[in-house]
Amino acid sequence: MSILPVVNKSLFATAGLPAVTSITTALRSIQTGSGSGAVLLKMDKTGHWVFGADQTDVQDGTAWAVNPFSFVHGYIAWGDGVVLGERMASVTAPKPDLGPAPTGCLKGWEDQIGMSLRCVSGEDDGMEVRFSTTSVGGKRAVQELAAALATHVETNEETPVPKITLTSEHYQHKSYGRIYTPVFTVLDWWPLSGDPKPQGTLALGDTTPTRRRKSA
Repeated sequence: MSILPVVNKSLFATAGLPAVTSITTALRSIQTGSGSGAVLLKMDKTGHWVFGADQTDVQDGTAWAVNPFSFVHGYIAWGDGVVLGERMASVTAPKPDLGPAPTGCLKGWEDQIGMSLRCVSGEDDGMEVRFSTTSVGGKRAVQELAAALATHVETNEETPVPKITLTSEHYQHKSYGRIYTPVFTVLDWWPLSGDPKPQGTLALGDTTPTRRRKSA
């Protein structure tokens, strides 16, 4: 079994943030609603998690902390592989008002939700990323995580940070073949200050996680 030390650290800046319980209603609201990380995280069409402009694979077996104040909702307009417009707001505020869709967009304004995460193990420990999605499966995964967070903090306000793994599942679509969808599995709940057991260890599996990088 591979064991990595866990470092005591503050996960997210807390200055000026409201009480965690104040966001429970907003977190649940994105279930019916139709970023802070500089690096973009996404799941590719083969079910692998990648990040950044070079599409680097997320290291297998790593854990990620979700910023409970980072959930956003809004809209995005895509051209041919290019974002032509994006209007996002915190889930504690209404969705942004929209004007006409940008010229050249393929589907008009699409509903989008997202959140920010921080890697807390492996070689990318400390890296912050933003995950946003318009897909049905992606939105469902974020909605379920947000609902779980809302339920948890109602009775456990001191541990509002979900520590999760990034995996995927798939189903067979009659027209498009195998479709992969995100899965966020909660491993633990942490305080905003980080791991409550800083002297402990984090088990990541039977082998040292490895990274596969996309070919050019």
